[in-house]
Amino acid sequence: MKNRSIRLLVLTLVCMLMTITTVFAKSSVEEQRQEIRDMSQETLNRLYEKYPSAKLFISESYGYATLSNSGVKLLLLSTGHGRGLAVNNQTGEEVFMKMKEVGAGLGVGAKEYALIFVFDDREAWNNFISGKIKFGAQANASATDGTSGGAVEGATLTSRGIWVYQMTTKGLSLEATLNGIKYYKDKKLNKGLNKN
Repeated sequence: MKNRSIRLLVLTLVCMLMTITTVFAKSSVEEQRQEIRDMSQETLNRLYEKYPSAKLFISESYGYATLSNSGVKLLLLSTGHGRGLAVNNQTGEEVFMKMKEVGAGLGVGAKEYALIFVFDDREAWNNFISGKIKFGAQANASATDGTSGGAVEGATLTSRGIWVYQMTTKGLSLEATLNGIKYYKDKKLNKGLNKN
C-alpha cells in the first residue's frame, strides 16, 4: 500500500512538471517573456504587501531579479528548475534568467518558492547575470546593509552586494537556501533583446 502511494505521488509530480513544460513550449517567445514579466510583478507585489519597505529598497538599488522555482523531492534526490527576470534599474535592461537546483536529503514532495535578489552595485549585477556568483552557507536574516549599519527587513545578505528575499506559498522564509542552485541566462528569451 505504501509503495502504491509513493508511485501515485511520483506520477502526479511528473505530470505537473510536464504540464508546466508544455505550457512554455506552446507559447511564443514574446508570450513567454510577458508571462515571466507578469510573474515577476506578482512576486514583487506579494513582497511589498508583506514588507512595504522593500519597495523603496528595490527601487533605489542598482537592479533586482525575481525567479520562481518548482521542485520535486523523491527519496534521496531533490531537483528543481525555474525562470525569472533580472532588471537593471540604471539602464532599464532586462535579462531573462533560468535556474536549476540539485540537492540531497530524505523525503518526498513538491515545493514552490520565489527568490527576489537585490543588487547594490554593477559588480554584483554582472556577477549574477553572468552566472559567476557563488553563494556561501545560509546567511543571517538580520544582516546589515554594510553602509549605514541598518538591517534590511526580511532580506538576507547572501554575497557581497547581493541581498535576497525568499517567498514561499506561506509567506517570507527567514533564511534563503541557495546552495546547489545555478543561475544562468535564458539564451532563447534574451535573443534579440536589449540591442541598441
